[in-house]
Amino acid sequence: MPELAQIPVPDRPVRPPGLLGAVAHSVADLGEALIQFATSAGALTLFGLQTLRWLVTRLPRRETLLPNFYQIGVLSLPVVALTGLFIGMVLAVQSYSQFRVMKLETRLGAVINLSLVRELGPVLAATMLAGRVGSAMAAELGTMRVTEQIDALSSMGANPIYYLVVPRFLGCLVLIPTLTIMADFMGVLGGYFFGVVVLDIDSHHYWVNSQKVVGLFDVGSGVFKSLFFGATIALVSCHRGFNCEPGAAGVGRAATSAFVYSFVSILVIDLMLGIVIDKVHTIFFPEGIRFV
Repeated sequence: MPELAQIPVPDRPVRPPGLLGAVAHSVADLGEALIQFATSAGALTLFGLQTLRWLVTRLPRRETLLPNFYQIGVLSLPVVALTGLFIGMVLAVQSYSQFRVMKLETRLGAVINLSLVRELGPVLAATMLAGRVGSAMAAELGTMRVTEQIDALSSMGANPIYYLVVPRFLGCLVLIPTLTIMADFMGVLGGYFFGVVVLDIDSHHYWVNSQKVVGLFDVGSGVFKSLFFGATIALVSCHRGFNCEPGAAGVGRAATSAFVYSFVSILVIDLMLGIVIDKVHTIFFPEGIRFV
């Protein structure tokens, strides 16, 4: 009779071979993925609640906030402005031929500006923030986790979420509306430059048609959505950094996953808020948007 230590212990229950076994494997893998997703979502929710608790009870000092604001807001302005400018020009290039066929070239500005302030400006600013700032935050906090600096902070009686997460969260939440407005402005400028200066569309009708379609509600809805984008980027990136795996490869994976999860979250939130805002717009403006 073999000893107890010599009896192999399977990692998983034995499943039947063939088609039935493949189905069992798929169901098991799907169950594991759902459990992992639920666990990650729960951990991120608790992480966010702890951050909000500190945000309500005790704000960070000005000396802690200003460097984070500079890194998140000031240094992100050039890249957001440049990408916004080119997005506006690309929209003009791609839309002009279709509008020219319908003899609606002067309506080009209305479509470009409405698309920018409602959707592209907020999503573009959030994507740039997730790529430039979110990945950097995850890598920085991940390095602190790997080198046990976060554990040392806890051992000294300081709360790591208060000192490391709350300033970054505030920076993303407060400054992303400014980045969104910058993306909108530069996109409108780029669309105007290519539409009026390069394609020779009448400037007066370009702006008059834009003014008829784009209103404060459209600009405000884009800025409103950006607040959710900024909060999500900060929480997801800091959470990935706090739960970084050991080693340089773990830091790299934390930075990559921070951008991927932030980008997917931005798109999901944009869809959900877009549906809600569209319902609200229908209530206040039942006549809808008229381009012609």
